[in-house]
Amino acid sequence: MAGETQDDCLFCKIAEGHVPATIVRETETTVAFQDINPQAPVHILVIPKAHYENAAELATAAPELAADVLRATKEVADEQKLDSYRVVFNTGAGAGQTVFHAHAHVLGGRGMQWPPG
Repeated sequence: MAGETQDDCLFCKIAEGHVPATIVRETETTVAFQDINPQAPVHILVIPKAHYENAAELATAAPELAADVLRATKEVADEQKLDSYRVVFNTGAGAGQTVFHAHAHVLGGRGMQWPPG
């Protein structure tokens, strides 16, 4: 069920401290950690501690939690001293989502091209 921890979810396990990750920021509702396969000099994932499959589900079911995730992306970018950065939510396998727990990618430290992908 949405919002509840899933036993088979890698990001739920990270949020609970059962799987190690390089945590860079944690709030009551979010956790931010280094991506294990960085695509930029700074590549940090920000997740809600509660389980939602993707950003659309998170925004619909828990808009205040979605706002917490976005607030945390700004705080991470500020702490990393990024003057510009990209925030990406992949929704669905066709868009590149590989872990089905909503998460924002904070990417920075290099120029970004448009369009992405």
